[in-house]
Amino acid sequence: MQAITSITSARKKQITKQYLTELDKHINDLKAGNASYAFEIRDFAALLHVHPVHLSNTIKEVTGKSTCDFYEEKLLTISKELLAETDLPISQIAIRLTYDPSNFTKFFKQYTGITPKQFRQQLAEEE
Repeated sequence: MQAITSITSARKKQITKQYLTELDKHINDLKAGNASYAFEIRDFAALLHVHPVHLSNTIKEVTGKSTCDFYEEKLLTISKELLAETDLPISQIAIRLTYDPSNFTKFFKQYTGITPKQFRQQLAEEE
């Protein structure tokens, strides 16, 4: 029984690692403007050849965080990078990340407490 538990645990860690790798690839594609849509959990599950519910449950069990938590954290990171490192209009950044511009602003403000425009203004003031 111990051996089965050990194999199961190793497989769950492998699935988690694969998910995070595929998520990073997708996020980089979004940042570069090479993705036409944002992946959903079912897209990642299909890449990993597992059921979406199994993927979600595995990630949560192994890391304590949901698949969405990881996705949103990474989207927020690249949002900040694009706002800081490019002169792209905020609406273009939103579209590149497959957001409607108003929804992008809501997403960004929910996690940072400020709008993308305010974030850029703060960066400009720090320089």
